[in-house]
Amino acid sequence: MQFFSDMYINDIKGGLTDPKAVCNIEKQTMATALVNGNNGLGAVVGKFCMDLAIEKARDSGIALVVTHGSNHYGIAAMYALQAIEKGFIGMSFTNTSPFMAPTRAKAAALGTNPLSLGAPALKGDSFLLDMATTAVAVGKIELQKRKGLPIPDGWAMNEDGKPETNAEIAYKAGKLMPLGGVETNSGYKGYGLGMLVEIFCGMLSGSAYGPNVRKWGAHGHLANLGQAFLAIDPKCFAPGFEDRLSDLMGSIRNMEPADPEKPVLMHGDKEKHHIERVNCEGGLRYVKNQHDTNAKLAKELNVKPMESKAV
Repeated sequence: MQFFSDMYINDIKGGLTDPKAVCNIEKQTMATALVNGNNGLGAVVGKFCMDLAIEKARDSGIALVVTHGSNHYGIAAMYALQAIEKGFIGMSFTNTSPFMAPTRAKAAALGTNPLSLGAPALKGDSFLLDMATTAVAVGKIELQKRKGLPIPDGWAMNEDGKPETNAEIAYKAGKLMPLGGVETNSGYKGYGLGMLVEIFCGMLSGSAYGPNVRKWGAHGHLANLGQAFLAIDPKCFAPGFEDRLSDLMGSIRNMEPADPEKPVLMHGDKEKHHIERVNCEGGLRYVKNQHDTNAKLAKELNVKPMESKAV
C-alpha cells in the first residue's frame, strides 16, 4: 500500500512537486482570487488560499479563492477548520485522480472529489462535514482485498462496468461508483456532487480536470490539481447564527436513537471523539505498514525516525 508520505517524497524527488514553491495571485477582486500554486505541496497551497479567502471575507462578507497548479492537499476538513477558528463558515473542494465512473458509464472520468463544510457553534462546538462524492474511498477496497473479504454491492464496478463485490477485481478495475451506488439508488446524485466539485475546482481554476488529471500513483507528469476555498462571515447575515446552529445540533444529538447503544451523532462528532481518545492514549496508533514506511523514509532522508511504542 502506498501512503501519502512516500507519495509526496517520490513526487519531490522526481521533480514533480516543488517543496519550495511560493503561491502567487494571478487575478483578484475584493471577494475573489485566482491563485497559481506553482506546483507546490497541496497542504501549503491550501493554507495560503484559505487564509486569503478569510482575509477577503473580513471585508466583503464572503470570498471565493480557487487555485490551479496544486497537488494532493490532504484532509479537506483542515481548511474548513481554518475558517471555524476565525469564526467563519468555511468550505473546501478538490478534484482528484479519476476514480468515479459516472452513472451509466463503463469508465472512470471524475475523481473522488471530496468537499468539506465547517461552521462554528457556541462554546467551541462546530459542524464539520468532510465527504467524498464516491460511494467509498479506494483505500477501503484495498483493505478488504488485503483481508480477503468481499465489498458491499454499490461500492465499485468491474472492467465490464457492472457492480462488483470481489474486492480484488474491483481494486484492479479502479472504477468507484458515485455516492448512492447504482442508478436506482440515486447514484446520479453522487455523480452530480462530483460534477459540482469539478466545476468549482477544474472549470473555475483552469487546472487539469476530469479524466485529464493524472492517474493515481502515476508520476510521469504534473498533477495540476484544482481546488476551491470559500469563507463566509455569518455576522453579515441574520444575527444569532451560532445560537441557532447549537440549538439544532443539540436537538438532533438528543433525539432518541434507534439503537440505544449508538447515540445520534452530528458531523464531526466521530472525529472529536477520536481526538479525545488519542489525547488520552498519548499518541496516534499506526498500522505496521505505516511504521515500516516511515522508518524506511527516515533512513532514506537521513532524519530521526518517528518514535513509537508497542501497546
